[in-house]
Amino acid sequence: MQVKKAVFPVAGLGTRFLPATKSSPKEMLPLIDKPIVHYVVEEAVASGIEQVLFVTGRGKRSIEDYFDISFELETVLHNSGKKAELFQIREIAEMVKIFYVRQKEAMGLGHAILCARDFIGDEPFAVLLGDDIIDAERPCLSQLLDVYRKYQGTVLALEQVPMENISAYGCVKANRITDQTFEVVDMVEKPKREDAPSDLAIIGRYVLTPNIFPILEKQERGNGGEIQLTDAILRLLSEEAVYGCRFEGTRYDCGNKFGFLRATVDMALKREEFNGEFKSFLKQRLLECEKL
Repeated sequence: MQVKKAVFPVAGLGTRFLPATKSSPKEMLPLIDKPIVHYVVEEAVASGIEQVLFVTGRGKRSIEDYFDISFELETVLHNSGKKAELFQIREIAEMVKIFYVRQKEAMGLGHAILCARDFIGDEPFAVLLGDDIIDAERPCLSQLLDVYRKYQGTVLALEQVPMENISAYGCVKANRITDQTFEVVDMVEKPKREDAPSDLAIIGRYVLTPNIFPILEKQERGNGGEIQLTDAILRLLSEEAVYGCRFEGTRYDCGNKFGFLRATVDMALKREEFNGEFKSFLKQRLLECEKL
């Protein structure tokens, strides 16, 4: 069965970006001229996703407004003869079919995915975290879907991270199938460095089978008092094989300030319009920093 649906859990409060996120969701913070979440939706669409469900919460209305039609703005752009801008705005509203459901209580990623059960039904589906941007020649989700099509099982996106940072992630113990593909045999959520089974961290892309829902429904709260997706996938391992895909590409964790700054600079340097003045500005700043 093809994967045509994706879930975007976006109900988090984004406290690491306060005070900006007091009035604006972290997913809507602008990365140059598009909000962070726009890049992730583009990745989903480029991977063949046809329907997207945002699992939202209070204060997330701007996400709905962004992906909706804006008649007033379109009228102004049309009357002003700004055809390029008008096309760009219309393209956002037409890029994919979007649906919404509210996660009324912040009970973790696993609970957010459980909120999508009626939307997903009995189909495999993708999950993309809206603050993880992955710049890749081939979309990260598309790479995961290749693994899913071959093995017909749950697939996790994996990234090698320095062991001193492993406690910030869920990580896996896995048997290598190819250079990029693994069969997962165990998982640990945010382990101490000495307890980590590997340096392969789980990051914000998943392809899940609908078998995850009965497990999530009975899942007790775990780390942080939340229903953890990692715990549910670990239980799923006793029922079916779970795979990992060490994707090719550069990941930016835009859920923290340093990752957001890295993404801003790198994304800007990839755009022709910034090749001159912005690049010269960075070179000048680098020279000044070397003198300090």
